Amino acid sequence: MQFCRAETLEAAFEALSNWGADGKVLAGGTDVMVQYLHGEIAPKALIHIEGIHALSAVSTQGRTALGALTTHRTLGSMPTLVARHPALAAAAATVGGWQTQVKGTVGGNLCNASPAADTLPPLLIADTHVTLSCVGGERRLPLGEFILDRRSTALAANELLTSLDLEPLPEGSAEVYVKLGRRGAMEVAVVGLAVRIGFSEDGVVDSARIAMCSVGPVPRRIPDAEAVLIGSKLDATVLDAAGEALTAAARPIDDARATAAYRRRTLRGLLGSAARQCQEQVQR
Repeated sequence: MQFCRAETLEAAFEALSNWGADGKVLAGGTDVMVQYLHGEIAPKALIHIEGIHALSAVSTQGRTALGALTTHRTLGSMPTLVARHPALAAAAATVGGWQTQVKGTVGGNLCNASPAADTLPPLLIADTHVTLSCVGGERRLPLGEFILDRRSTALAANELLTSLDLEPLPEGSAEVYVKLGRRGAMEVAVVGLAVRIGFSEDGVVDSARIAMCSVGPVPRRIPDAEAVLIGSKLDATVLDAAGEALTAAARPIDDARATAAYRRRTLRGLLGSAARQCQEQVQR
């Protein structure tokens, strides 16, 4: 296997053009190297991009812009990002251990396209778009169109995910990420749920976004549950109906961490807890 160190975007694009589907991009390596050592992937070349400093840039002018090499540690600790995207910061702080958070990148987490990816639900509720670049130019896609299936994305063999842009939390809104796992740290989610809710001055929900992971082949938004919350004051009846819509949209499986039935049973309670947390945060 070849090891190609790309120190510039141009060098990365050239390597991707040369190797095509036989090349695998490597940054922090927290997913790629595990899969390689387990025999799940067998690339002919690893294209190492960790030294491309432009891909670590963060901008908070208007929509938040994140370079693909922004680490989980940065997402969870940079004060402006924590203020603008508290659900994303909370999710990033649950990804693996401290060592994984320091090396693992948001771009790598997206390209890995795990059904249990913690960062995906918070990114989905932030209307995230990704920019995919290659020698011929670039294209921008909504995150929901980028993730196609388990371990499958819209990224072409000659493309590199270079950046993300996302909507910061509006005034009068709150968001949370709640994660259910078998232990409190270094745990893959049994269920992950991100909720962003906007409230009018009289406490009525005027916007709602809900996304979940680990209950289907791809993390995704749940419009039916969102629609139930809008126009309500989050009473028990509304939360129960929204939880029912969330449960109906889930497509979980049985695995080593939990049964599909258990995952379904937890969704209603998790949504109620997340929605009430949002309400309490706005009322402070």
